[in-house]
Amino acid sequence: MTSEPRTTSDDQLRSIVADVLAELGSQRGSAPSAGMPPAPLPASSALSAAIAATPASTTVSSGPTPHIELGDPTLNRRAPGIPNPANPAGLTNLIASTGARIGVGRAGPRPLTRSLLLFQADHAVTQDAIFGDVPQALLERFGMFAVQTQVTTHDEFLLRPDLGRRLTDEAKATIGSRCTKNPNVQIVVGDGLSAAAVTNNLDKIYPVLVDGFRSAGLSLGDPFFIRYCRVGIINDLNTVIGADVVVLLIGERPGLGVADALSVYSGWQPGPGKTDADRDVVCMITENGGTNPMEAGAFVVEHIRKVIAAKASGVALRTQGGDS
Repeated sequence: MTSEPRTTSDDQLRSIVADVLAELGSQRGSAPSAGMPPAPLPASSALSAAIAATPASTTVSSGPTPHIELGDPTLNRRAPGIPNPANPAGLTNLIASTGARIGVGRAGPRPLTRSLLLFQADHAVTQDAIFGDVPQALLERFGMFAVQTQVTTHDEFLLRPDLGRRLTDEAKATIGSRCTKNPNVQIVVGDGLSAAAVTNNLDKIYPVLVDGFRSAGLSLGDPFFIRYCRVGIINDLNTVIGADVVVLLIGERPGLGVADALSVYSGWQPGPGKTDADRDVVCMITENGGTNPMEAGAFVVEHIRKVIAAKASGVALRTQGGDS
C-alpha cells in the first residue's frame, strides 16, 4: 500500500496562522477574547502579518550554538558534483583533463555549497599570494640582499606596472656597489604577482641553477631580490651590471587553483629598447600541477647555454634555429 501525500488546505493554513498570532498577542498582553479568534487572513499575507505582530522585545532562546565542522574544500577538488551521471568514468576523465571548473553540479540555478566554498577558498589563496611578502630568512639563506623598484605600495604596484620595471636611484647604487660586473649570468629574484611562488619554489630551483651554470663553466654575478618587480626590470638593472644573460625568477599571476607558479624569464644582454620578443620564458614551475622546480632548473641551464652560444634570445634565437 502507498500513502497519499499530505496537503494543507487554505482553511488549515489560516487556522495555523491565527493560532500563531494569538500566541504572539498573549506574549504582549493583548490576547483576543475567548471564543473570538482573529479574523482569517489571506494566505498570501500570513507571513508578513506574523512578522509585523512580533513584539520588538521578544527574545527567542535557541539553546547552545550548534558546532558545524566544515572540511577543507580544496582536498577533493576533482570530485564530480553531478549526481548519477550517465557516464561516470567519462565524466571523471573529462574533469581530470582540464583545470577548468566543469562537472561541478548545481543546486537549481546556483552552485553547490561545496563548489562555492572551493571557489572562495581558492580566491583567498590568490589574495594571499598577491599581497604576501617573501620571507627575509629565505633570501638570507641564499645570500641575497634586497632592493625595490620605483613602486612604493602594493596598490600602486597593481595599478602602475611601468613603475615596477624601473629601479630607484638608491637601488641602482646598491646594485652597483654590491654586484660583480659583466658576468656571464646574473640571477635575480622578484616577487612579481605571487610571493608564494618564490617562497614555495626558490629553495628547490635556485641550487640547481647555480650548480648547473658553474658546471657549464659560466661566471655568475651576485644574486639579489627585487620587491614590487615586473619582468621588464631586467632591461633597467642590466645597465648597471652588464651581464651577458639575465635570469629572472618571478612569481606568476595566480589562478583559482594554482597560486604559487614561478616563471623564469631570460634575455641576451637586456637593455633599453628590448621587448618581450627578445626574451624567453619557462613558466608554470610548481609542484602543484606544473613543472617540478628541479626539472625546470635543469632545463633553464641547458637553455642558457644555447643562448650564450648563439648570442641571441627570443625570436632572434629561434630564427637561428638555436632553440625550439
